Amino acid sequence: MYEGLLVIDADAHKLENPLIMRDYLDPQYRDRIGLVIDRLGDQRVRIVDFNPKTGANDLTQLFPQPSGLGKGGFRTLHPETTLGAMFNRPRIEQMDAEGIDVHIIYGTLNLVFASLLDKELAIALCQAYNTYMAEDCRPYGDRLKPIGVLPLQDVDAAIKEMYRCVHELGMVGVAVPPNLPVPHPRAPEAFPEIRTCKAISHPDFRPVLQAAVDLDVALGIHGAPGSYMMGGIADHMETFVLTHIFVQRNQQQHAMTRMVFDGAFEQFPTLRVGFLEGGCGWLPDLSHAMHEHWEKRVRDFDPKHPYHPSTMDITRLMLQERGTHNSTNVISQVKNLFNLLWSAEHDSMSIDDESLYEHYSLRHRDPLEYFERGQIYVSFESDDPAPAYLPQAMGEVGKRIVCFSGDYGHWDGVLQNCVRDAAQKGNYDRAHLAQLLAGNSLALYGDRLRNSLPNSAQSSPDLVTSASYST
Repeated sequence: MYEGLLVIDADAHKLENPLIMRDYLDPQYRDRIGLVIDRLGDQRVRIVDFNPKTGANDLTQLFPQPSGLGKGGFRTLHPETTLGAMFNRPRIEQMDAEGIDVHIIYGTLNLVFASLLDKELAIALCQAYNTYMAEDCRPYGDRLKPIGVLPLQDVDAAIKEMYRCVHELGMVGVAVPPNLPVPHPRAPEAFPEIRTCKAISHPDFRPVLQAAVDLDVALGIHGAPGSYMMGGIADHMETFVLTHIFVQRNQQQHAMTRMVFDGAFEQFPTLRVGFLEGGCGWLPDLSHAMHEHWEKRVRDFDPKHPYHPSTMDITRLMLQERGTHNSTNVISQVKNLFNLLWSAEHDSMSIDDESLYEHYSLRHRDPLEYFERGQIYVSFESDDPAPAYLPQAMGEVGKRIVCFSGDYGHWDGVLQNCVRDAAQKGNYDRAHLAQLLAGNSLALYGDRLRNSLPNSAQSSPDLVTSASYST
C-alpha cells in the first residue's frame, strides 16, 4: 500500500520460462518452438509456422523480429526485474518493497502468438500459456492475477478458451492483440513481409466481444514491436529505438479509434477495454479528434446535399480578381465549372450507397460518451506526467480512465520508487490518487478482480470511494 491506499499494477509482465512452458505444450508442437541466438547475440524465439508459399509448416520465424523495418526487441532484459519476471519469489519481495499489493500479469512471448498463421499451433500455444500461468500464480493468488491469452485465428476456439480461462483457471481478464496481421489480398504469398491487418473491432471478432460481455471480464489490448502486427509509423522504422517510440502508441490509437467508429462500443455498451502499455498523454488529442470528426463528418454531414456557392457569386468574384476585359471568357468558364458540379451533385443524389454516410449508425452518439460511461481505460507508468494534466484536458473523466502500471519485467519499466514517484507526479487529492493507484484498475477488471482481493482490501473506505467514483 501507499499511505494506506491500495496499489494495483494494471499491466505487469511475465517473462515466460521456455523450459517450463514447453512442458505444458502439446507434444506434437514442441519441436516447432525454441530459442536461438541471433547474429547480434540476442535471444529470439524460433517458431515454425505455416508457409503460404509451400502450403506446409516450414516457415521459420524469429520473434521479436530481429532486423529490418519494424524491428523488435533488442537488449531488453531489465537488470532489476528479469529474475522476478521469471520467478515469483523475487517478484513478491520487490512488490512488498515498493508497496504494490497486486500485479495483473500479462505475458511477453505470448504477444507474438497473434502473428501465427497456423491456427492449431496458435491454439496449442495459448492453451499451454494459460495453464502454465494459472498454475504458476496460484500459490500467490491473492497477489498475482494472470490474464489469459486468446487464439483469435480461430474465433470459436478463442471463445472456448476465454470460458476456460475464467471458469476453470480463475483468471480476471483476457488479453487480445490490437490487430491481427493477415496476408495482403494482392500478395497472399508474400506474408509476413507484405501484410495488412484485421482490427480487433472487425465483425469477425464480435462474438469474442460478446463473450467478454457475457462473462463480465475486461479485454486488455496489448501490442508488441517486431510481431508483424500493424504498427503504424513504427512499420517504417529500422531501429528498435525508433520502432518502440511509435509502436505501442500507434497500435493502441488504431485499436481505440476503430473500436469507437466501427461501432463495437455502441453494440456492447457494457464492454470494458484497457488499451495498455501505450501511455496516455496522446489521449486528449485523439479523443478531441474523434469528437471533432464525429461532429462535423457524421452528425452534421449530409453527403447527398453538398454545399455549392452560387454561379452569380463565383462569376462576380472572378471578374473582380481577373478583370472585366475578358468577361465573356470568365462567364463561359464559370458555366463549364458549374456544369461539372451539377453533374457531380446529380450523380450523388442518385447513389444509394452506405459508404456515402460513413459511420452513420453512430450519428447520435458522441465518441466522448464511451469514455464517460466507463468503457475505455488506458495505463500510465511512474515516470509519465500525463495523469496530472488529463483532467485539465478532458475534465473529470480524465481522472477515471487511467490505471497505474509499472510495466514490471520489461526493459523500460521502472521498479525503484515506482509507486511513490507515480503518486507525487501531480498534486493529487486523496480520492484522485486512490483512483490512479487502484480504483480505475478495479473499474476496468471489475468484480472478478474485486472479489478476489482480501476482505480487508475490499472493505477499505478509500477503495470503496474510488471504485464507485470510477463507474
